[in-house]
Amino acid sequence: MLIDHDRHLDTYLDQDAAHRIGGLWKLAASSPRSLVHLPMRGNRGPSHKLPEDGTRQLDLVLLHHSLQFAPSRWKEIRGRLGPGRPRTVTLPGPGHTDEAVIDHEARHYQENRDLFHQHLHAETLFMTGSAKVFRDTAQRFFDVARNGPGYVPVHPSDHFCTELHSNDGILGDAREIHIEYCDQWGS
Repeated sequence: MLIDHDRHLDTYLDQDAAHRIGGLWKLAASSPRSLVHLPMRGNRGPSHKLPEDGTRQLDLVLLHHSLQFAPSRWKEIRGRLGPGRPRTVTLPGPGHTDEAVIDHEARHYQENRDLFHQHLHAETLFMTGSAKVFRDTAQRFFDVARNGPGYVPVHPSDHFCTELHSNDGILGDAREIHIEYCDQWGS
């Protein structure tokens, strides 16, 4: 589930969803000619009360900045989408990390072009970025999938989360995204 709160975005994921989205994040990194659509708007929410009534659910599209896709065209294109064709891709597993090659300090240089940009159109959040920024941040979803299920039972009054934060040097024209593990969902 992806929720728009005007100033920031909240994502609520179970273990399977966190793992899948991490894989799709890596797909966006490794396939710069693909537009990855995640229809999330109709999904049920977690069983705990969500903050701030009146917020709206969003779908998500991941795409490489070189596609130069105009989000204003999305409603028309989404209306023409059929059931799709199943495809299989092989991606590095969640344990594989490129952490050794991530230059965290370079993210804060003015010349940094490896940033996420967001556009909101037709109830869809478009996350646009370079292959490097998708690859460098996919691990956050895998961390939620790996660590969330063990954390929540031990800390029932707390939650396991991570963020794409403004201090990370990865958000250009983009809002922060809070990524929270949830093990119980509403009906």
